[in-house]
Amino acid sequence: MSQKSLVDEMHQVQLAIELIELGARLQVLETETELSRTRLIKLYKEVRGMSPPKGMLPFSTDWFVTWLPNVHSSLFYNIYASLRGNTDCERIDAFVKAYRIYEEQVVLEKVDPVLGLTRAWTLVRFFESDLLQLTACTRCKGRFVAHAHSPTHDYVCGICQPPSRAGKTRKPSFQ
Repeated sequence: MSQKSLVDEMHQVQLAIELIELGARLQVLETETELSRTRLIKLYKEVRGMSPPKGMLPFSTDWFVTWLPNVHSSLFYNIYASLRGNTDCERIDAFVKAYRIYEEQVVLEKVDPVLGLTRAWTLVRFFESDLLQLTACTRCKGRFVAHAHSPTHDYVCGICQPPSRAGKTRKPSFQ
């Protein structure tokens, strides 16, 4: 094996480990690395101590435009877009950095993270497929995740105009 291919493989393994630590599903790992499925499963078991979860990845854009997921998705995607536009980061490196910054911001705000790594990855893929876009709020001028090709002239974000039940929780049923 040549020196270059050994370095490339080491980089792929390190990327896979980093993605696994952040919560990536096997489908994400298979898409973003050049490692075999068998190698990824072994790595996953080594890092997480269990087999990777089974099941389908999120496939609907609708989740990203509902109130709370939209706030978190918009925060993450704006960070990602800024890294891609203002640095020389490769796509996957910008993605990992953006997700780490998102997690740091959530901790600073003392709120629970809403956007898992797999959903963040799916969000990026939806943007790349032109299914979602960033739309500016007409009030605060912030840029928020919205369905692609939606009218933008009267858009008001969920922060400026939260839904009536936003932030409210159910009352305990045992009163």
